[in-house]
Amino acid sequence: MISSRITIQPAPLLSVIVPTFKERDNVAELVRRLHLALVGVAWEVIFVDDDSPDGTADAVRALALTDARVRCVQRIGRRGLSSACVEGMLASSAPYLCVMDGDLQHDETILPDMLGRLTGQDLDIVVGSRYVAGGAIGDWTARRAWISRLATRISHLVVPPALHDPMSGFFMLTRPAFTASVRSLSSTGFKILVDLFASSPTPLRFAEVPYTFRSRNAGESKLDNRVAWDYGMLLADKLVGHLIPVRFLSFALIGGAGVGVHFLCLSLLMALGRTDFATAHTMATGLAMLFNFTLNNLLTYRDRRLSGLGWFVGLFWFVLACSIGALANVGIAIYLFKLDGGWPLAALAGIAVGSVWNYVATSALTWKKRSA
Repeated sequence: MISSRITIQPAPLLSVIVPTFKERDNVAELVRRLHLALVGVAWEVIFVDDDSPDGTADAVRALALTDARVRCVQRIGRRGLSSACVEGMLASSAPYLCVMDGDLQHDETILPDMLGRLTGQDLDIVVGSRYVAGGAIGDWTARRAWISRLATRISHLVVPPALHDPMSGFFMLTRPAFTASVRSLSSTGFKILVDLFASSPTPLRFAEVPYTFRSRNAGESKLDNRVAWDYGMLLADKLVGHLIPVRFLSFALIGGAGVGVHFLCLSLLMALGRTDFATAHTMATGLAMLFNFTLNNLLTYRDRRLSGLGWFVGLFWFVLACSIGALANVGIAIYLFKLDGGWPLAALAGIAVGSVWNYVATSALTWKKRSA
């Protein structure tokens, strides 16, 4: 006979959102540290894992069998730290939300102070800061420190100058503050804190709590050159995204670089004098298309990146779509040139039409959005 008695578990006051990719060896230690730091607090931790090949999601689920405060959200076919944080926060009902890394570089011992400020003061968000008195960047190289300072200065185009550490990935906010911003978030790249501040319909009331950035416990850093591109696209989205889709801007910038590749290749082949113009032009066009496809796959459509056989199938559709776009480009340009005889305007119109076609067609055919 099944008992009719229902045991009501207290709802968590705080949800700690941890985006992960290949962090299996850090999961148990992070949960242990949260347990020690958050004594007396009803908390949960939600690991949002981008289908790590090292079995991070399996490690989280194994731990969840013995600790109901541990949860796993495993994403298939999607990548990105910011979007992972958003999905984790949406999966929680807690009134307070914290974002921190899974590599143990963030100091969990300041969590009670952060929570105390949110609950006891009239604040929307509390930031774990490396750049206020008492904070430090740890053992960073001079180059990394310089890049961080530069990125911080640039971020003040869209966030308050009084925020000392907008690049922090360690912060805590209220549910209403998140809810007010979530539909305007770009969810691009790694810097969700900048996104939150820039997307909020009203200025966020904030405080900063100092901490010292630690060395990574296990695994390897996810920082690479693409982070800078993602950051630039995030800022562009906040500045001009209401006018131009940031994905199209990325596509157009790479297309412009592709024009440079085309002319460089054509110039070299013609200088060698071993090929006629038609052959050289065809080879240059093919190389430019390969260049554009590769960079768009790495950067513009990073969250839908193609690999394996899909890479070659995608290249086929990309070349086909861009070939049609080239015909549209030439056709529109010739038509407008015949109308008024002004070749610069006709050429620009052809380029614009061809670029829009290429973007729309390749987005639908090459990098069509996959369902979860």
